[in-house]
Amino acid sequence: MAKQYLMAIDAGTGSVRAVLFTVAGAQVGCVQHEWTHSEDPRFPGSMDFDWVKNWALASECVRGVLAQTGVAPQDIAAISTTCMREGIVLYDAAGQEIWACANVDARSVDEVGQLIRMDPEMEKEIYAVSGQTYALGALPRILWVKNKLPDLYKRVAKIGMFNDWLCYKLTGVLAVEPSNGSTTGIFDLQKRAWDSQIMRKVGLKDDILPPVAECGSIVGTVNTKGAADTGLAVGTAVVAGGGDSQLGCVGVGVVDEGQAAVFGGSFWQYEFNTTSGATDAQCRVRVNCHAVPNLWQNEAIAFMPGLAMRWFRDAFCQEEIRLSREQGTDPYALMNAEAAKIPAGSYGMMCTFSDVMDYIAWKHAAPTFTNFDFDPAKFNKYTFYRAIMENAALVTKGHLELVREATGKAPSEIIFAGGASKGAVWCQIVADVLGIPVKVPVVKEATALGAAILAGYGVGLYADISETARKLVQWENTYVPDMENHRVYQEIYAPWREVYQAQLALSDRGLTRHMWIAPGL
Repeated sequence: MAKQYLMAIDAGTGSVRAVLFTVAGAQVGCVQHEWTHSEDPRFPGSMDFDWVKNWALASECVRGVLAQTGVAPQDIAAISTTCMREGIVLYDAAGQEIWACANVDARSVDEVGQLIRMDPEMEKEIYAVSGQTYALGALPRILWVKNKLPDLYKRVAKIGMFNDWLCYKLTGVLAVEPSNGSTTGIFDLQKRAWDSQIMRKVGLKDDILPPVAECGSIVGTVNTKGAADTGLAVGTAVVAGGGDSQLGCVGVGVVDEGQAAVFGGSFWQYEFNTTSGATDAQCRVRVNCHAVPNLWQNEAIAFMPGLAMRWFRDAFCQEEIRLSREQGTDPYALMNAEAAKIPAGSYGMMCTFSDVMDYIAWKHAAPTFTNFDFDPAKFNKYTFYRAIMENAALVTKGHLELVREATGKAPSEIIFAGGASKGAVWCQIVADVLGIPVKVPVVKEATALGAAILAGYGVGLYADISETARKLVQWENTYVPDMENHRVYQEIYAPWREVYQAQLALSDRGLTRHMWIAPGL
């Protein structure tokens, strides 16, 4: 009997999960465990990754989903992995993990300053090749290890990303794939391969770069240790996956030139597909390899819209939380019903959370609500709640225009996925702000499905990644913009940008705290 299932292991910022799919793309089981990444008190801004504890959690997810579904390990055709991007793991010559940090680790302020003093133009030169700046890249972090932990640095023999680490734990084979590997800033975008010259340029050893395995290629098979840890069958194929946003695009069918997606989670990513991989002359936009060969993505990231919503719910909406428990519903559903009654533009109130991305000088003003008065009929908590939604959509408009400036192209529609797409109000606001249709897929948490598609492609169950993605995606709804609301948002956008710059200036002067600022700025 043919093997009927595909597994994805997804290591996100806040949790890890194992998801089982049929070869037809239907999800049959998911087990998830939350995890946290702690700051080392010695190193402000650090975000350590506990590889021992976190591998145990990942293994529990795999065992759990097998138990939940009753699927026999021998019936799994292949496994692939995906993860938060930018997190890195360093290994010694014996293949043992010796240091790891998660995605927005910001301990390397001194090292960014060191790199800038070394050559003020070097960051732009590296960006032109790699599509990355120092903001989230691996170079300052590895240099930090060299400077602050010199004895450990001497032992470093290999570097990898978290999705590659999951494959390594299963197979004993370490290889880095291009979609997440390109976020290190050590990749040549056009070649989809390491550029060891970048390492030499910044004074780092260049012999720690493992082989590259293209997305969708077989890395190895589950070995005895991997099987003992997870309950998987020895010999099961393990396929190179990709970064969460790239595989999310595969999962929602954003696999062709000119298509675009917005993934609305803790952070919001705007992804626009190109066939050139060209970088921006002003270094404002991130450029990554797509998980689909011969495609690249211009990316712009909004910081913390999902986290801002969670904060607002937990800080101000205890009554909705209580009612939702009584009614067996989601507190956001109750909040959304009230926010829908607030007119577009929130009576002129604005908030500043995330700014439009400027990758070479990436910073955000202190979170601020402004331009409200003391009329409780208009300016109640639901007005503030709606303003947070509108802020995220206005940032997305800025990102669409930014990428249009960089590439000369813009999409005719947006695919919207992730947790933010579960509520109709936010979806409609995004459509109204952008002035183009917003399509929401049935599978909103699409990253794991993207990993499953690559797993199936790797073992020959699917002939083509893009064709399979287009075939499997199903649409739940399309939100058509209300053009009267769009006119309101068009009028708001320019003043909002000016207000944001004024708030950013206050943070730059030290009068308020930046919500986030890249190391070294």
